Amino acid sequence: MDETEARVVAALDATGVPYQLIDCDPALADTAAFCEHYGYPPSRSANTIVVASKKDPKRYAACVVLATTRLDVNGVVRRRLEVNKASFASPDETMALTGMAIGGVTALALPPGLPLWVDAQVMAHPAVILGGGSRSLKIDVSPEVFGRLPNSEVVDGLAFVPSP
Repeated sequence: MDETEARVVAALDATGVPYQLIDCDPALADTAAFCEHYGYPPSRSANTIVVASKKDPKRYAACVVLATTRLDVNGVVRRRLEVNKASFASPDETMALTGMAIGGVTALALPPGLPLWVDAQVMAHPAVILGGGSRSLKIDVSPEVFGRLPNSEVVDGLAFVPSP
């Protein structure tokens, strides 16, 4: 277990919510590949996405949405950040801010002060699959965990189901 994974597990332990760690081939860490290979439905997978304002001073937030939905970056996220334009943070920005690579980013062990917004649809599931802090670890946990994390807020309409 690397240092980032250890921080994530410590943060998870501190919540008191039961969980299961899932080892993952780093080449299969991206949601679609992970779900297909390991047999999890995408509807149980919850992605943590870091978003950033376009202009300085940069404003960031981490957002948790189901893999079957799309984050409303140009609507809800932009308004909540109180900026004119927002987008997904780049992989380099995400790594610099969280210490985590895309495909392993999780809502756990985020930097102090970083807002964590969880789409209300995530909370409807008995358990979700989250990143584990690296591309080689996933976490199966109740969404109850979000209520025990600092700076966490459940947001209605943070994500939407895309049109077919």
